[in-house]
Amino acid sequence: MDRRYPLEAGLLTRAVRLGSVCAVNGPRLRPALDQLGTYVPGRRPAAGQDVSRLASNETPFPLLPQVVAAVSEAVADSNRYPDPGAVRLTEALAAKHGVGTDRIAVGCGSVQLVQELVEITCDAGDEVLFGWRSFEAYPTLATVAGAVPVLVPLVDAHLDLTAMAAAVTDRTRLVLLCSPNNPTGPALRADDVAAFLQQVPARVLVVLDEAYAEFVDDPEAVDGTRLLPTYPNLLVLRTFSKAYGLAGLRVGYAIAGTAEVAGALRQVHLPFAVSVAAQAAALASLDAEPQLLAQVAQIVAMREPLRQELLRIGWQVPPSQGNFVWLPTGADSVRVSQVFEDHDVLVRCFAGDGLRITVGTDKDNERVLRAAAAALP
Repeated sequence: MDRRYPLEAGLLTRAVRLGSVCAVNGPRLRPALDQLGTYVPGRRPAAGQDVSRLASNETPFPLLPQVVAAVSEAVADSNRYPDPGAVRLTEALAAKHGVGTDRIAVGCGSVQLVQELVEITCDAGDEVLFGWRSFEAYPTLATVAGAVPVLVPLVDAHLDLTAMAAAVTDRTRLVLLCSPNNPTGPALRADDVAAFLQQVPARVLVVLDEAYAEFVDDPEAVDGTRLLPTYPNLLVLRTFSKAYGLAGLRVGYAIAGTAEVAGALRQVHLPFAVSVAAQAAALASLDAEPQLLAQVAQIVAMREPLRQELLRIGWQVPPSQGNFVWLPTGADSVRVSQVFEDHDVLVRCFAGDGLRITVGTDKDNERVLRAAAAALP
């Protein structure tokens, strides 16, 4: 199997120029930075601009009043450091998922936890395996930690678990499975993940990145928490950024198959990474979960009708289990993205691959359909 992957923004080839120097007349920086891109977020509107913000998979709903109140109360105590162990939140999450607190690790968004997962599993030259295209931070986080990203191509927008299992080597330390896959949308089937875990050596940590778990309505889709009792080398990532609407406050968490893995994550945590306000907001959101899941249900109810309309217009759109849909526009992605922007719709463009479009309000979705019709080749 060809384990190479193409050079593009944000990715680093295996052929790193080890002798290069990034600063001519100053401190020597790591040669890897020569070709390492940075995370590119979805574009934000200018002040006062009336556009549909569908580039970052944010919820269109504002924070609930009780969450705002909890944040306001917590901010008043911000002259003090936050609880470094997020003890109350850890206890609440352990109770929610029916595990011990020693198997929970809370971080500044799930992306911080991905970085730390590479750090606790990989030495220089070890491999991090994932499908591609998937969450765009994976290659960068692996490379920054000194590991080698190994990218396995998708098949029809789906993660190819058969090819991923075949790509595991003696150097593989970490496997990242994004389900539903961001940015393409399909979720993995529970049976397929279980079969994959049977093939992967127990020494390899397998991570199910389930940032969009609350939007899944396919009964056959995987719920990683149900597999944890059977597979101790499994870890599940969840976030408060999407369904809970706390994207601006940054809270994510891991549920590990063993206390040792969760403890290692806590060991490498940046101290005080989860703010006072973020911890308070997460606790209040857990208390308000029924209201928030009702909002999620509204988004889910609009997702498939939006996809069907895009199919009717003439676009190829794979099934999605997230709060977004994917247009595989390939080499035409930049042009199509500009057409959407001309129609006051901000979408996430992955040049050369496609566009990710968040499911928004009725007004947002109407704009999407008008732009999609105008953007047909």
